Amino acid sequence: MERERKNIILIVDDNPTNLGALFKFLSDSGFKVLVAVDGESAIEQIEYVRPDLILLDVMMPGIDGFETCRRLKANLKMQDIPVIFLTALSDTVDKVKGFSIGGVDYMTKPVNQEEILSRIKTHLTISSLQSQLQQKNQELFNINQNLEQLVEQKTQQLIEQEKSAIIGRLTQGM
Repeated sequence: MERERKNIILIVDDNPTNLGALFKFLSDSGFKVLVAVDGESAIEQIEYVRPDLILLDVMMPGIDGFETCRRLKANLKMQDIPVIFLTALSDTVDKVKGFSIGGVDYMTKPVNQEEILSRIKTHLTISSLQSQLQQKNQELFNINQNLEQLVEQKTQQLIEQEKSAIIGRLTQGM
């Protein structure tokens, strides 16, 4: 029996209590969970293991969550990973900033475990569907390219056949 691949969630938070609670809850919920305590180590870690989704704290030492997200979205290999911000910042300005730099969701702490689980599942589904859509679009593009080449070849064959027929009629008439 083939085992289903576990989705990988990266939690980036400098608070050990938050990390521990989320790690346990998400592990128990069937996810493979990775942790990072700051933005720099998160970006380094993603170079080796690509998560399916990132839970990102905003207020951290070093580069904050917003800058971490900006750097992720600037990297072609990382830009399509969904980022959910988890933060104590609840101002609309902060929320809008999070969305404008590429976050897919924004939750204020303390987070409700069932709510975060629902949001994670929703964003993993959306991400999977986007990936499937991109793959199908590429397949359609390739099929279209092949059809265009086939039409061009058939058109050339018809032109050559018509030329031959005209030459045949001309030589018969002479």
